[in-house]
Amino acid sequence: MDAGAGVRILVADDATEIRNLLRRTLVAQGHVVELAVDGLEAVERARSWRPDLILLDLAMPRMGGLTACQQIREFSDVPIIVLSVMGEEQDKVRVLDAGADDYVTKPFGVEELMARIRVALRRATGPHGPTQFSCDGLEVDLEARRVRVNAHDVHLTPIEYDMLSYFVRNAGRVLTHGQLIAHTWGPEYGAELQSLRSFVGQLRKKLGDDAARPHFIMTEPGVGYRLRSADWDG
Repeated sequence: MDAGAGVRILVADDATEIRNLLRRTLVAQGHVVELAVDGLEAVERARSWRPDLILLDLAMPRMGGLTACQQIREFSDVPIIVLSVMGEEQDKVRVLDAGADDYVTKPFGVEELMARIRVALRRATGPHGPTQFSCDGLEVDLEARRVRVNAHDVHLTPIEYDMLSYFVRNAGRVLTHGQLIAHTWGPEYGAELQSLRSFVGQLRKKLGDDAARPHFIMTEPGVGYRLRSADWDG
């Protein structure tokens, strides 16, 4: 599925002005929109209406976004994008670890929101993610195990390559520190944040990322990292 017209999107937010803004924006893009005023209604609508994507606010009455995400994940793998405000880093981490696909910080721009929706829908079309990646000079072919930057081969250690392949399969999606550590070293290494930062730094250097302004692997403060994709240049 792509982000073309006719995508069914469930918007769950307790703020009337946000719900109405999102409905107008998404309908103008050709999408079909249903609304929920809290997490409990979001779970009910997700089960009965079966949307293609859910925009889910974190702070809502009766049931918050975290619990709603956990309950929806019990019966559906629909892409979920969390809507959050500044200062909710730990809440973002918890809901991403609970199965949400991404988050958008309020206030947000229409172009950013639509880009995140495209990324989430594209990832949903294949359970294992892409095997090839190309963005602004970086080329990764997972089947051939080949990495190139500006047409030059890049040689990575096994851990660096494994980490980059995980980024590629989740291109455009934020990955939490915990998800990256669990994938690279195993869940028993949950406290190895400094090791993660070190390996990300080494990987960035080999890809030609500037330490002050990374070009490919973007930092999501307090949450994790995101591999920049052709869909989103944030």
